[in-house]
Amino acid sequence: MYKIVASDLDGTLLTPDHKIAPFTKEVLQQLHQQGKDFVFATGRHHIDVAEMREQLGIPAFMITSNGARVHTCQGEVLFQQDVQPEVILGLMELTKDEPDLRIHIYRHDDWLLNIEDAYLRDFHETFTYKLFDVNNPPLDGVAKVFFTRDDKDHDKLVVLEDKFRAVFGERASIAFSTPWCLEVMDVGVSKGHALAAVAEAKGYALTDCIAFGDGMNDVEMLSMAGKGLVMGTAHHKVMAALPDNGVIGSCADEAVAHYLAEHLL
Repeated sequence: MYKIVASDLDGTLLTPDHKIAPFTKEVLQQLHQQGKDFVFATGRHHIDVAEMREQLGIPAFMITSNGARVHTCQGEVLFQQDVQPEVILGLMELTKDEPDLRIHIYRHDDWLLNIEDAYLRDFHETFTYKLFDVNNPPLDGVAKVFFTRDDKDHDKLVVLEDKFRAVFGERASIAFSTPWCLEVMDVGVSKGHALAAVAEAKGYALTDCIAFGDGMNDVEMLSMAGKGLVMGTAHHKVMAALPDNGVIGSCADEAVAHYLAEHLL
C-alpha cells in the first residue's frame, strides 16, 4: 500500500474556512502512528504551512510555492528553485500598470504585495504581507510570483496567462492554483517533481505515493503519484486534464480524511 500521503490544502484538505477539521487531524495522526508519511503540498508559503503543521502535531514534509520549496520534517530545506531575475522583471513590466491586479511575491521568509489590501491583511492569523516597489522588485530568492484580481475575473487572468506563455515560453512554469490566482514559478517546478524529491529522500518511489488535489497546480502531482485523486469540486479544466483519475467529494465534507480512513487506516 501507499507509504506517502500528499495533499493540497485549500479546496482539498482544509475546510472552506481554511482550517484543519478535528476528524481530518485525527485521521492524519493515526496514519502517522501507523508509519505513513504525510506531505503538505500547496501553493502557500512555507512559513504559513509550518504554523499549520504545528497545529496538526505530527512531523510532515512541506512542498510549498507549488514545488519551488521542499522542507523536511525538521524544517530544513531539501530543495529549492527560484524564478529567474529576467522573468521577474518581465512580469513587472507586463503587469505593473494594471490597477485591478494584485502582484504577490514569495521570497525567502516573506510574502510581498504591491499594494495595501485589507482583506488579505486579515486572511492569515499571523503570517501577513509586506509592500514592495514594482519598479524595484527583489530578484533573488523568489520562489514564485502570483497574480490575483479584486473582481476574481478568471477570463481576464486567462488572457494574462496566454500573454505570459507567449513571452516567457520555456523560461517559466505557469499554473492556476485557483481560478482566480495565476502563479509563475521557474521552469520545471511542480508539486509532482517536488513529491518525487520527497519520495527519494524517504527511500520510496512515486508509485508509493497517494495524492489529493483540486487545482491546475496539482495536475502534475496527481498524474505522477501512484494514485491521484481529484476533488469533486475541482475546476472543469482539472477534470479535463485528468480524465482517468478517481474523483472524491468536497473539502466541506472532509472527503480526503474519509477516503484515507476507509482505504489506508
